[in-house]
Amino acid sequence: MLYDLKGGANMAPMVGTLYSAVKENIQRLQSITNGMLQEEMDYKGPDNKFNSTAQLIRHLMYVDLNWVYRIKGLPLPQSLQKQYGPMIQLTDADLEKTVTFGHENEKQATIRWGIWHMADHNRYHQAHINLLRKWYKEK
Repeated sequence: MLYDLKGGANMAPMVGTLYSAVKENIQRLQSITNGMLQEEMDYKGPDNKFNSTAQLIRHLMYVDLNWVYRIKGLPLPQSLQKQYGPMIQLTDADLEKTVTFGHENEKQATIRWGIWHMADHNRYHQAHINLLRKWYKEK
């Protein structure tokens, strides 16, 4: 299998690269969690001191949704349970636009950085999920 960071034919080159990084992480997360039973999804590590896989996945989903809406220039709607909203088509020029993020201290970031952050953040928590799986199998 050839691994590459290339988007669809209708995507600008840099957007396609970033999209591919996020898409590859989603596929990797699916393979990491494939076959997990609910008990393992809810396992919080030794002495119940850590976030469970289910909590980490929910966290990733929420953070990614926030970034999608930031990129669209919209606030995250309260009714996400019913409708997540359509994705938008970006160009390489759109990656230069800035968005505001952060809870306590508002920060500025380019959309390019935001998409990269989504992929990086996902990988970070995938490592936690792998550790939880290891602990679960050892218990």
